[in-house]
Amino acid sequence: MNDLAQRLNRELGAAAAFLSPEGRRMYFPYGGILGQSAQARKCRLNATIGMAFEEDGSPLVMECFSRNLALDKKAFLYAGSFGNMELREKWKALQMEKNPSMKKVEYSLPVVTGALTHSLRIAAELFAGPRDEMVSPDLFWDNYELVFGEAAGCRTSHFNTFRRGRFDSAAMKKALMAPGEKKILILNFPNNPTGYTATLEDAKAIVSAVGAAARAGKRIVVLLDDAYFGLVYEKGVHAESLFAEFAALHPNVLAVKLDGMTKEDYVWGLRVGFISFAFKGASEAQLKALEAKAAGNIRSGVSNVTSVGQALALAAFADPQYRRQKREKFAVLKSRYSEIRRIFARHPEYAERFEAMPFNSGYFMCVRPKGVDAEALRRHLVEKYSTGTIVLSGLVRIAFSTVPKARLAGLFANIHSAIGDLT
Repeated sequence: MNDLAQRLNRELGAAAAFLSPEGRRMYFPYGGILGQSAQARKCRLNATIGMAFEEDGSPLVMECFSRNLALDKKAFLYAGSFGNMELREKWKALQMEKNPSMKKVEYSLPVVTGALTHSLRIAAELFAGPRDEMVSPDLFWDNYELVFGEAAGCRTSHFNTFRRGRFDSAAMKKALMAPGEKKILILNFPNNPTGYTATLEDAKAIVSAVGAAARAGKRIVVLLDDAYFGLVYEKGVHAESLFAEFAALHPNVLAVKLDGMTKEDYVWGLRVGFISFAFKGASEAQLKALEAKAAGNIRSGVSNVTSVGQALALAAFADPQYRRQKREKFAVLKSRYSEIRRIFARHPEYAERFEAMPFNSGYFMCVRPKGVDAEALRRHLVEKYSTGTIVLSGLVRIAFSTVPKARLAGLFANIHSAIGDLT
């Protein structure tokens, strides 16, 4: 049991007897991303937050969302546990537009969720029990542990993420082939925290490894956390979701796509996401059964997802400026990514004090400090340099999505200097 959960249980004393097994496991991750972000709130340079901001520090929001707050009264009605049908159909059309490979496979109509975390929780409650095992790379979003390990009571294990600058598909295959008939595999591209998306070669190796495990008799639920989908900045990267590949791979593989507008469309507080299902040979009735399972879970939890958020999404998608505005916001993030590459090229001495982990996409990138503890470095950056970062799995995560392009050079100079102070 997590130390924080045990501390809360001790504080409850005799009242802890009221708790269920899940209640005893539950805790709030004060020392995780949210706690570290709180400590950096007053920093002049704050690279902790998984959101995106303009160069002037205002939220990076598309006008087609922000100007549509005057909605038809129908937006205040219940949306139903499956979600607004028009939005579900529109999102499926958009999925296929952005992922042409998805036109070749049969998959369910997306069910509307309360964004990615809610989608993960639905998946955990549908597929992950105490006898099951969730497998993920060892560089992962810390909320996975809370959702699968503590809430669902699922066993969790992690495999090595990178080997020689590439995704370690061999380590993933070994984890899938370990004892246990069923595995829940989470793949998150672009990855949080590293900002890495599988290359074309990586993608082939990943799908091949899962296929080999499936043919060996393993039942594998592949959860595709596509939160940062579309934010790819380099050529040679697998630009589509891996969903289509897994949907047609093997009857022993269930593909579950988790996506939404939160990061893709820069509307973090809108809280509208989707969950979709597929497996090789699935009939329409089977896919509808999975939709109903998801909707039943939603009904039992929040009844239905915000109707106002769904109406705002439909209005934005119908706006003729939607695609242009989305390209403009993407360009802001890509320009910061490119600036980081230029900074590293100008300062080869930085490699003496930290190693940049592979990155090519998303909101983040990570460095591994040399010769100093990552948490000690994070605290020193806050206290001496007024610079906020996040520590995950021994790495320092930098959200360049929040830092103006002109201030990125100062941020990395601070990290270089802080490591020098500590050594």
